[in-house]
Amino acid sequence: MSELPKNLKYSKDHEWVNIQDNIATIGITLHAAESLGDIVYIEVSSLNKELKQFDKFGEIESVKAVSDLFIPVSGKVVQVNEELESNPEYVNDDCYEKGWIIKVEITNLEDLTTLLDSSEYKKII
Repeated sequence: MSELPKNLKYSKDHEWVNIQDNIATIGITLHAAESLGDIVYIEVSSLNKELKQFDKFGEIESVKAVSDLFIPVSGKVVQVNEELESNPEYVNDDCYEKGWIIKVEITNLEDLTTLLDSSEYKKII
């Protein structure tokens, strides 16, 4: 298993979160991407919507399965990575940089306390 970025937070649903000021950039972890196999399509139906922690924000489709994506922090979805429409493989190739999925304006900072750090996440995978 490759090294997990230590500056990120992780959910038990295998999403990662990068917090910059009040904006959370969210994607799926390398573990999730490898488990899914080749990603062929990502649908985010929540742009400009307010979501509560762990609400579904979209779906990710691979050659193996379609999986729901759950938001790890409450907030408003302010941006979707449009590059993924034509390049869903970014999630497989570079999930922590080019393969981010959404950006969220955080509305409840308390949610961050329920997320895992890299060593806690390693234990569950």
